[in-house]
This record gives sequence, structure tokens and C-alpha cells, in this order.
Amino acid sequence: MNAPGITGNLPVIRAHYADILCQLAEDRGLQRSRLLSDSGIRPSMLGHPENFITVDQFSALCRESLVQSGDPALGLEYGKRLKFTTHGSLAQAAISCDTLEQALTVLIKYFQIRFVYMKLSFYVDGREAVIQLDLAHSIEDLYRFNVDVVMASLMDVNLLLFGQRLLDGGRCLLDFPEPEDATAYRQLFGSQITFGSGVNQLRFKGVFLDSPMSLSNPVTRRIAEAQCEEEMRFIEGATSVSNRVIRLLETGKSQRLPALEEVAERLQMSARTLRRQLAAEGVRFQQLQDSLRHRRALELLRRNELTIDEIADALGYSDPSNFGRAFRKWEGIAPSAWRRERRKP
Repeated sequence: MNAPGITGNLPVIRAHYADILCQLAEDRGLQRSRLLSDSGIRPSMLGHPENFITVDQFSALCRESLVQSGDPALGLEYGKRLKFTTHGSLAQAAISCDTLEQALTVLIKYFQIRFVYMKLSFYVDGREAVIQLDLAHSIEDLYRFNVDVVMASLMDVNLLLFGQRLLDGGRCLLDFPEPEDATAYRQLFGSQITFGSGVNQLRFKGVFLDSPMSLSNPVTRRIAEAQCEEEMRFIEGATSVSNRVIRLLETGKSQRLPALEEVAERLQMSARTLRRQLAAEGVRFQQLQDSLRHRRALELLRRNELTIDEIADALGYSDPSNFGRAFRKWEGIAPSAWRRERRKP
């Protein structure tokens, strides 16, 4: 269940997430003491919201809850129990934004302080806004459970903020095959749900992005984001150098990506040391830059707001032809051709 750079025996999962799962299990007639014992978690760890358990312990608890309950859709119910206030400073920072688009940006920026082994992304695809979930681990027996948890939690928060409007014209795409009984999924996500799609996405009308947040408060947002930053630094202490580099690249204040020397300075090490530590992890700085440029290129092409030359400039290419060559290497076709393909009905 580990993300790249996350060691399973490091305590990075807040214990109250385990406590909520235990409460659900108890409601299903399971014994909390047995679940915790089988998962290697001391009961006293769940008594304080500032306590942490390891990724391995939380994985074991999820697995034991699934097995002992015999309910393959347990993740949906667990996700619905992760109410808005459960996520603490992350939820506070998001709900204090001015618009839904700002809230999603904040949510994605700090998502890993709550779900360290997952990645959430957001982009606009034509007239649709897309929230996409990617799992950074490969344990198949918990894949559906983890997808269910996050997607159900996202829906619960979104419905709280915007009601049924979000489902009007929206749809849900799930990667795994349709289960024998999909009733719970249709009750939560509506009739527009597709299984076996190859992605995990919530898609809704892009016009909702400008929707104002009723609890917008710039002061509260600054305080909550400062708390999120502090928690992110804690998480980064348990991650690899490459993950820390990726975060610095992703959170830069401008579209242009910082150079290796700038990133090394932010990490308080020399450029030579940074190269050596990345090499020890089997990656190069240029690879990390190119990967982010690739993702940003796709996002900018989807939005249809900039010309190809403007996108090349935004990504830091001095010559648009260099961007074209890089894009053909990534996708096999020119960026203009890729954009035309996306416009087809």
C-alpha cells in the first residue's frame, strides 16, 4: 500500500481515521479489540486525534475489516463516514476559498497530508471539470476499497456544499469491473456511473467551478493553509528526495519550472548532493521535470485557452519546435493533433 518514497513502517496516518473505521466495524457487529490486535495497533493510539499509525497498520486494519465484515462495498460506507470535519485543516482551507475551483486547487495541493498513498488531480476537459484519483500502490486486495473510500468521501463533501446540482449532468467513472450488486454505487453517484473505465474520475459541469463558497474567509484560509503546510513538511520527512523535488516543482509560483540549483537551494543542499541522492533513488532531475511538463501540457491543451506556442512558452520551452518534439515523444503525435482528437465528439 506504500506510495513511492513512503515507507510502510513510518507513522503518517492520523489515528482518528482508524477509529472511524473501527466504529463502522463495531456497527457491523465486529469486535474492535480483535481488529486492532490483528492489525498490530494498540487501542490507546486511537484515543487522541494527534496520534499517528503506520501505513502498514492502517492497511492491515482495512484488510481485516473487509475480511471480517464480508462486505466488499465497505469502503463506500467508510468514505461516507469521513465527514467534512474529519479532514481538519485540509477541509477548513478548502471551504474557506472563494470558489469551487480554488477549493479543488487547495484540496489537491494538500491531499496527501490525509491520504499519503494516493494522488488527486483536477483539470478541465471541454465543458467538464474532472477530479481524478490515482493510487500510488499496487496491493490489489485493497484497490477497490481505497477507491471507494475517497470517491464516497468526495461525493459526501460535494453534496454537502452544492447539493444535487453536482449530479445534474455529472458522471462517475470507476476503474474496476461492475460488482454483482451495484445498488450502493448508484444510490451515491447517480445513474451516470461507468465501471471498468480504466480511470477513477468524478466529472461535472465546468460551470460549477465559478460557484461561490458560502463560508469563504481569507483569514481562515491563510491560517488553515499554514497548518496544511506544516503537516506537509511532516509528511515530507517520511518521503524520498524525489517526492520532495516533485512537490517543489508542482507548487512553484510560476508556470516555468525551477532549475536544479533552485530546487537544491530550497532543500538546503548542494546541486551535486541533490543529483547524487536522486541517482541513488534511480531517477534524474530532468526526468522529474519532463514528467511534470507532460502533465501540464495535457492540462493546458485540454483547456483550449492558449495557442500551442503559448503553451510551449508557459512550459519553459524557448522554441515551440522543442515542445513539439517532446510532446511527440510522450504521446506519439503532435500537440495540435492531440488537441483536435480531444475536440471530436
